[in-house]
Amino acid sequence: MNKKVAFYTLGCKLNYSETSTIGRLFNKAGFDTVDFTDTPDVFVINTCSVTDNADKKCKKIVKEALKISPNAYVTIVGCYAQLKPQEIADIPGVDMVLGAAEKFNIVEHITDLTKKPKALVYNQPVTEANQFVASYSFGDNRTRTFLKVQDGCDYSCTFCTIPLARGSSRSDTVESVITQAHEIAASGVKEIVLTGVNIGDYGIRDGQRQDKFIDLVKAVDEVEGIDRIRISSIEPNLLTDEIIAFVAHSKRFVPHFHIPLQSGSNKILSLMRRRYKRELYVDRVTQIKQLMPDCCIGVDVIVGFPGETREDFIDTYNFLNELDISYLHVFTYSERENTLAAEMSGKIPGSTRAERSKMLHILSDKKRRAFYQSQLGKHVEILFERDITDGYMHGFSRNYVKVKTKYDPILVNELKAVQLTAISPDGDVEITEAEETLVH
Repeated sequence: MNKKVAFYTLGCKLNYSETSTIGRLFNKAGFDTVDFTDTPDVFVINTCSVTDNADKKCKKIVKEALKISPNAYVTIVGCYAQLKPQEIADIPGVDMVLGAAEKFNIVEHITDLTKKPKALVYNQPVTEANQFVASYSFGDNRTRTFLKVQDGCDYSCTFCTIPLARGSSRSDTVESVITQAHEIAASGVKEIVLTGVNIGDYGIRDGQRQDKFIDLVKAVDEVEGIDRIRISSIEPNLLTDEIIAFVAHSKRFVPHFHIPLQSGSNKILSLMRRRYKRELYVDRVTQIKQLMPDCCIGVDVIVGFPGETREDFIDTYNFLNELDISYLHVFTYSERENTLAAEMSGKIPGSTRAERSKMLHILSDKKRRAFYQSQLGKHVEILFERDITDGYMHGFSRNYVKVKTKYDPILVNELKAVQLTAISPDGDVEITEAEETLVH
């Protein structure tokens, strides 16, 4: 009887694509992938370390795993494993910790499932994580696949540990990405999300720039069998006019951009060592909306950064309020070891950070509702997901309007023409059928 392995993923879409790839490595080695609660022989927890909260979550998940299967072998991989291997090794019940350069060799390391008195740690300096390992998510109840095309980051934002956890910027080849996109298309998946740490910096291999992100975008757009391609997140200084114009007229790229801002104050952007000023951000949003009036634009923003006065925050709030954007991802700043920001003066009290976060969450709800309101009455194509909540299923339009309808198994992973009719009390959009036949 095959051994059983279960996975738990914290953090970004990139982590989900890598977990899926690690799962396929286990399957090739004769393991069966099971649910977290199905008493597995091995738990693999893929960690994030963007916030303190993610670190705490890791400890909690280990505890829960051992309640489910007390004798299971627990392995921790991911960013937290690279940054603080010894801290993880000291968590009761952890058997192995694999750093960034080792996580894709996990099957070779797990040769003996005997729990030992001390956790095994395989962790090299992050400079050793210099190879690109292709990954994409598959078979995890999503109707879209996250396809990793780039890893690592050469930027030095003062709040961020990702370069310390993932190493320098490096990318897959265009040819390899296209091969994987064809595999994904053959599996029946209709939407690909291109993902990476700093995706706009795509094209560096062996420390040298060999391609640009626009080269990849143009190549992937030609892949038959994929209906939609989404760009996960792209820095404003790397989102060129050429990329925006191409997406506007693309066969497959959808009108949806997620563009990190982090602050609407130029003073704070400078303290963060971001590579743009807010004026550039306005220019990017304006350019997008001129070419794609119905485009959905999501924004990352950090509140409570050291030195952020009330005036700086109000500056950010007003800046976002006036921008033609669709939703916010709000992050409350948390100090991270080995970052310049952690040593900066002007620390903001936790209560103030929480208050500012709440204000921006309310603003995000307002922005999303206004965007959804602007789409009511339109006829759109929805790709339905495999999720069911209280008898309802959800789906997304090309421009990321989330809709709900009564569950119908025939709709899963299907494109259907509908009309957007109203905003439901829970904030999703209600629909009526635009035509009887499914659109393929």
